[in-house]
Amino acid sequence: MTQVNMMEAKNDLSKLIRMLETNQEDVIIIARNGTAVAQITLIPPQPVKQRLGIAAGKFKVPKDFMKWDEEVENMFEEEL
Repeated sequence: MTQVNMMEAKNDLSKLIRMLETNQEDVIIIARNGTAVAQITLIPPQPVKQRLGIAAGKFKVPKDFMKWDEEVENMFEEEL
């Protein structure tokens, strides 16, 4: 546990967070005029929810999709 004053916490916040992330400290206390007023702790990592395939089964690709793609390409052929 480390205790720092308000000004040091303001100036060195990145360093203090890094100390928590690297397990150099488990708790950092912030003090005002020598009196503890706040505590910083590391939040445990949250599991990442599966994102790929989230829309599976929500819509259908039209059968003539490739045909439509060719039509659009032909419309802008001169500009490409």
